[in-house]
Amino acid sequence: MDPTEQLRRDIVEIGRRLWTRGFVASNDGNISVRLGPDRLLMTPSGVSKVDMTPEMMVVTDLEGTVVSSAPGRKPSSEILMHLVAYAERPDVGAVVHAHPPISTGFAVAGIPLDRAVLAEVVTTLGSIPIADYGTPSTRELAEAVRPHLRAHDGLLLANHGAVALGKDLFGAYYKMETIEHFARISLVARLLGREHLLSREEVDRLQQLRGSYGIETPAPICPDPPPAATGDQSVCQIVYAPSSGGERLVPETPAVGGGAPAAGSFATEGGIRLTYGQLTALIDEAVRQFVGPQRDD
Repeated sequence: MDPTEQLRRDIVEIGRRLWTRGFVASNDGNISVRLGPDRLLMTPSGVSKVDMTPEMMVVTDLEGTVVSSAPGRKPSSEILMHLVAYAERPDVGAVVHAHPPISTGFAVAGIPLDRAVLAEVVTTLGSIPIADYGTPSTRELAEAVRPHLRAHDGLLLANHGAVALGKDLFGAYYKMETIEHFARISLVARLLGREHLLSREEVDRLQQLRGSYGIETPAPICPDPPPAATGDQSVCQIVYAPSSGGERLVPETPAVGGGAPAAGSFATEGGIRLTYGQLTALIDEAVRQFVGPQRDD
């Protein structure tokens, strides 16, 4: 099969997965892949990701000019964000943008996914920051994500969604899955009242293992404390992890009585507070979504 035709089919498959997993609704989301040094293949505007077909895909150059398309098809309205990603990261071969509900909820709440909670996330993505808000489909949004692209393969968009970068289409899609999976686990832990965090020493150990795992990341994890603010956000990835006296896991110490945290504590920023009734309702709804409706026989 022609390589371009296979890429068209791969985009259709990834679009189907995004829609099936609830990462997009209606015509949300967009996907692109490099065809060569100066060509991109991109999802069309105004089509649900579950309804796409291979011939709908649009070929553009790296300036966004349409090279070829089916009659009446235009590239995604978010093309500017994709073009910035490829310009900033020559190593990137594909970009996936979606609105996965849990991680988008963190973006709306202004809470980045940058805490050392899961070893797998620390080794693969490092941290997942939030880009400043920019009006969708505009140059403003593209410029909002630009500062984060050189150091991160995944980021949240304030009040919008998430973006994942990869060497190929499925690599970018799997990172989107990881972002949402991490967000779901983080939300459950916070609803339950606390997170046990990986220690700074364990984070350093995991970073050393990246090479032996064969994991390539765009930037290393920042030392603790991170470098002085220089305005350059492409040097390293900020991962919040408390130092410990030799323990691998450090229980979070929330502030007492809502005041300032005690010395040496690692308090939650942007904490989530729910009543018991609200928590029960959320758990019941989650169970219904995973199990499906029950019948009375």
